[in-house]
Amino acid sequence: MEGRVHSFETMGTVDGPGIRFLVFLQGCRMKCLYCHNRDTWDQTGGKLYTPDEIIKKMMTLKHFYKASNGGITITGGEPLLQGEFVVELLKLVKKSGLTTCIDTAGNVEITDSVREAVTLTDYILFDIKSTDPKTHYNLTNSRIQMTQAFAELIKEKDVEIWLRYVLLPGYTDSEKDKISLAEYANSFKNATRIDILPYHTMGIEKWEQLGFDYQLKGVEPPSPEKVEEFKEYLRKNTKLSVY
Repeated sequence: MEGRVHSFETMGTVDGPGIRFLVFLQGCRMKCLYCHNRDTWDQTGGKLYTPDEIIKKMMTLKHFYKASNGGITITGGEPLLQGEFVVELLKLVKKSGLTTCIDTAGNVEITDSVREAVTLTDYILFDIKSTDPKTHYNLTNSRIQMTQAFAELIKEKDVEIWLRYVLLPGYTDSEKDKISLAEYANSFKNATRIDILPYHTMGIEKWEQLGFDYQLKGVEPPSPEKVEEFKEYLRKNTKLSVY
């Protein structure tokens, strides 16, 4: 079995616990306006690898991952579009004794392989684009219902969830957004933390190099005060660790 891989990162420190080997899988059906991995969207792109080939790459630094309670994080693109491949890769990593993590927005059909992948991983980084259906569609060109169904699936599983939320001025940073996010976060009984990720403009150059029009030109990152205000509200109104 082979999967389409966009790229690797060997010493990740923010995508799950410890030091992590990141596998960026190719392909995503969401069209997020702020995506900084625009080149991962094409589901026919990337380079083909077998799970064994990826494990061989990862094992060269196993001692770093093991010592820090780290391991592998499978991200993208949307990794669960290649659910069967993810399952086979997770099975091999489990044998190595390293921790496993999937970074996903949940914009996938709930197939048998998706269900199995959820049961095999130790952590899920769940990317919340917006809790409002209209805003979600405007940001991603995708309906929220599929993501909601995935959220209900992982809420039932014995897996630790880290929530992620991009704070985008004019889209996801209102008072209503803040209140709704806190309520939604509290519905995940197996969530332990939430990361508030300030919008940044680092993806603009990549969009332009690929010949695409970046639609958020002129939108500035949120101020540090706004970010802290959002975080402080979540600290007071959820039981999650907030970063």
